[in-house]
Amino acid sequence: MSVEEKMDSGRRQLLLATSVAGGAAAAATAVPFVASLTPSERAKAAGAPVEADVSKLAPGEMMTVEWQGKPVWILRRTEEMLATLDKLDDQLADPASDKSIQPEYAKNKARSIKPEFLVTIGICTHLGCSPSQKFKIGADSGLGDAWPGGFLCPCHGSTFDLAARVYAGKPAPTNLDIPPHKYLADTKILIGEDGTA
Repeated sequence: MSVEEKMDSGRRQLLLATSVAGGAAAAATAVPFVASLTPSERAKAAGAPVEADVSKLAPGEMMTVEWQGKPVWILRRTEEMLATLDKLDDQLADPASDKSIQPEYAKNKARSIKPEFLVTIGICTHLGCSPSQKFKIGADSGLGDAWPGGFLCPCHGSTFDLAARVYAGKPAPTNLDIPPHKYLADTKILIGEDGTA
């Protein structure tokens, strides 16, 4: 082997080694960059859709998830809870939800895609307080013998039924808002994107 061939061989090995090292450095730099493109927890809370698994939610139970910095309640209503919705129209300020904020697919008596599940933003439309659940009926609720169950805003006394519709004569001007949402599966709800599936 001549001196020139040895030199060529050495250059090739050096070129190969630096190419491999450069490729590894580029990959090591790209991984964190690509990972930074996924939405952070703060970005998710600021507006990215949020997935909720309701498989463990028993009838009559409610869970809360956060979307856009707001509490979103998911209530799994019982048959008894749903039965009360038909009896309250004369007591409600907006029974047909004509003045309230909800997607078109939730503009119905139950204000939901699936009657069993209510998905609503848990912020009172009066001054932005957070109502509390008052699911016990009658005198046990502390709201009188005729109380059919629902929500109470403790700040100024607005009451809402189990479809988040406000009772007439209360400070809240409209029903609780219904966020855009869709079902990814029977027990998975995506909050923040419209759809009826």
